Amino acid sequence: MNAIIMIIVVLFPMVSGVLVPILPFRSRRQMMIYIEGMTLLTSILVISMLVNQPTNSLILFRFTGDLSVSFRLDGLGAVFAGMVAVLWPLAVLYSFEYMEQENKEKYFFAFYIIAYGVTLGVALAEDILTMYFFFEMLSLVTLPLIMYTLTGEAVQASRTYFYYMVGGAAFAFIGMIFILSYGTTSVFVPGGVLDVAKVGDKTNLLLVIYVLCFCGFSVKTAMWPMSSWLPKAGVAPTPVTALLHAVAVVKTGAFTVMRITYYSFGTELIRGTWAQSLLMALIIITIVYGCSRALKETHFKRRLAWSTVSNLSYILFGVVLMSPLGFVGALSHMVFHAVMKICSFFCAGAVIKKTGRTYIYELDGLGRKMPKVFLAFTLSSLALMGVPGLCGFISKWNLAKAAVSSGNPLSYVGVAALLVSALLTAIYMLTISVRAFFPGRDFDYETIRDVEDPGWRMIVPLVVFAAGMFFFGLHPQPILKVFENIGAVMP
Repeated sequence: MNAIIMIIVVLFPMVSGVLVPILPFRSRRQMMIYIEGMTLLTSILVISMLVNQPTNSLILFRFTGDLSVSFRLDGLGAVFAGMVAVLWPLAVLYSFEYMEQENKEKYFFAFYIIAYGVTLGVALAEDILTMYFFFEMLSLVTLPLIMYTLTGEAVQASRTYFYYMVGGAAFAFIGMIFILSYGTTSVFVPGGVLDVAKVGDKTNLLLVIYVLCFCGFSVKTAMWPMSSWLPKAGVAPTPVTALLHAVAVVKTGAFTVMRITYYSFGTELIRGTWAQSLLMALIIITIVYGCSRALKETHFKRRLAWSTVSNLSYILFGVVLMSPLGFVGALSHMVFHAVMKICSFFCAGAVIKKTGRTYIYELDGLGRKMPKVFLAFTLSSLALMGVPGLCGFISKWNLAKAAVSSGNPLSYVGVAALLVSALLTAIYMLTISVRAFFPGRDFDYETIRDVEDPGWRMIVPLVVFAAGMFFFGLHPQPILKVFENIGAVMP
């Protein structure tokens, strides 16, 4: 019976979201209470499920043979589900103030909550077919959020997003078909499911398919040369871009890449081959390319988006190291980056909401008027740089340690890329804080005299994220122990 909770945590927010435009709320306050209540209840159910982990799987539909839509909670899925359950209620709380003057709020929050349930569906998927189903559903439910404003720029961004996601889905589908054809099962198994007898002399073919499948799922992580959709998606409201760039879409891409690498194809097939080298080269290029574009970008949210492009490939770098240490490094950066980047995006959103300013050169002096926002932003900047005492240092250290231990010559190039990225991150993030707090002697503060920090609904999430960056930076061992236990079963 305890397996039933898995389908409840997936369907409950989806049904709750569908009801938002239908229910006759008497006031906006009543609607907010309903939305936050449903989101919090979902998160409570998820936490309860993690504490009392179901031991059995749950088959929702069986099509034929081994093909089914089924759920199971394992270590990797628990980490992803837990991360989403903590961040989503805070994102919803932030959204209430951000969306206060916007039209069509009901439809916005409907898709916003539905996306929560779909993301949990990815986390709890027992097999590759279920994961693929929810992976593609996530593209569909986030598409209306990107085009929410219906401006020409938003419509164009949503088209770009759709084209990239459809292309990625095609490549991912090819990989799924080959797993179903050459695997012993469609269910995720640590170490992979490929049948050696079936593979025979088709190793090179399967390596090609793995690369295609990896690239297909990693479209959502914006790996080069498939990265342009992510900065363009910044036209969406900030609560959307924060989830797109920090939690739901991009982290779903990283999560699915972990699944197909460690639980479907298996690292034994790929480690030491041209496929590993090719993907590692693309990832290293993305790390440097993303932070270089961020350095050049003058638009506030697009700069953060290019930063995300770079940081997501940190996670992929850990994945393609094909080792338990690399797996731990990838997991730690997946979680810690979510906290750091959602904080920085929410700070950018607060600035845009309170001032209407969207470019870096317009931020002069705002740190004195919005100290809470820019202190949180500076803290997230330091964490993204990898300053000791903050969570970003822990994940980068784990990735560098895994790279050095791997013995792969190309991994040393990856470490160099991480160092270059840290330097460029310091430049493109801290220059924002310097402009905000130290605009120069000639700056006229009268031009921003009415600017102030946002209300508590925006500030509370920033405080929680700031506390999280410190907590994981100073006391990382408990959560790292969880990651190590998950990685220990990997070959």
